[in-house]
Amino acid sequence: MHKITSLPGDDSRPGWYHTSPMRQPRPGLAGNRQARWTIVGAGLTGLAAARQLALNFPDQEIVLVEAQEVGFGSSGRNAGFAIDVPHDIGAKDYIGDVSTALKVLKLNTLGQDYLREIIAAHGIDCQMSESGKYQAAVGDKGIAILEAYRSGLEKIGRATSMIDEKDLPEHIGTSYYKKALHIPGTLLLQPSALVKGLADSLPANVTLYENTAITALEQGDKITLVHGRGSIVTDKLILANNGFASHFGFLQSRLLPTFLYASLSRQLTAEEQARLGGQGVWGVIPAHPFGSTVRRTVDNRILIRNSFNFYPDGRPRANMLQRHLPTHRKSFERRFPMLDGVDFEYTWSGAICLSENHEGFFGQLAPNVYGALCCNGLGITRGTATGKLLADWLAGQRNEHIDFLLASPGPSKTPPQPFLSIGVNSVLKWGQFRAGREV
Repeated sequence: MHKITSLPGDDSRPGWYHTSPMRQPRPGLAGNRQARWTIVGAGLTGLAAARQLALNFPDQEIVLVEAQEVGFGSSGRNAGFAIDVPHDIGAKDYIGDVSTALKVLKLNTLGQDYLREIIAAHGIDCQMSESGKYQAAVGDKGIAILEAYRSGLEKIGRATSMIDEKDLPEHIGTSYYKKALHIPGTLLLQPSALVKGLADSLPANVTLYENTAITALEQGDKITLVHGRGSIVTDKLILANNGFASHFGFLQSRLLPTFLYASLSRQLTAEEQARLGGQGVWGVIPAHPFGSTVRRTVDNRILIRNSFNFYPDGRPRANMLQRHLPTHRKSFERRFPMLDGVDFEYTWSGAICLSENHEGFFGQLAPNVYGALCCNGLGITRGTATGKLLADWLAGQRNEHIDFLLASPGPSKTPPQPFLSIGVNSVLKWGQFRAGREV
């Protein structure tokens, strides 16, 4: 029996969760039960896998367990960008090998299209906007990154437009940036509302248990999952719990749970909206990867997201919220001096699962144990796509996307502790310092 010593424990004020429609959580599992399929993790990947498994095996029941409430965890805490285009920060043009980039583009587009289909079919109100994204730069180094990225995107047939400083306020209100590359294709979403809507529209042969943390696992002819009030004995197990997969005994010393921090303002008044100007909905990603992500939402709030920490147990530290809040405040004031007096209503942390070689895992982890894990910061599109495709692969299907994912070497091995934590946090700190005014 493998005991799981680290369980999800996110902080209590995620803005997306509290500003999205409230729902009645599904009851936690009490007692013992058996299942053909069990999926651990009801985030974007787990929800996609559960939905597609249910469609592929309509006569079989799928059990989906979530340690917290749906929409409260990592899938409901990201910045809400469903990105289609690749962005390889290890390549000079941020695209790298063109054939690989085209496969990534197709994979991400598959995830987008699957979400569009579900959102339309079930009328999920998640503030979806087809507004694309702005990649914005403050100085010359950032502008050079934008030019390189534009060149790379041209190689894969993606049209972009470069917007000069004088024209940017018409787009995003602020004149803080010197240039921005507008890239059509990205969807902007309210992530917690999306995840809640996906959970509440699952097929009838999916049983969802919320607030059901798995505390131990035993492998054999069948898999036994222990929880606080009983157990699940399952024929097949799918892990869709990202960094926590290592605490289940898989991909150990390969996953890097990294926390980012976000603050969401109160709603802007009509007079404040007029002062800000620009388009009603937009999203800005920094040219430098350690800069600030900024959004104006459908309900007229401003999101600021920046600052990083690495915690190998996958659990945030409460004191970090107050430590990073002044950085959010300064980032907001630099960009929006016309919005003095606009306070933050929510501040929270959210984890992304990274790997040292920027590869995820897709496939079989052990006999009767499978996983789609480690989205490297592209959870909405990549998590959705890999969850769906894993369910298709388990149903015996093959296609170019599945073959591409199965060919991945997976996350590479990392150094041992304490060198890992020292090294990763040093890299994060140095990266934030180098980002300068893009934070």
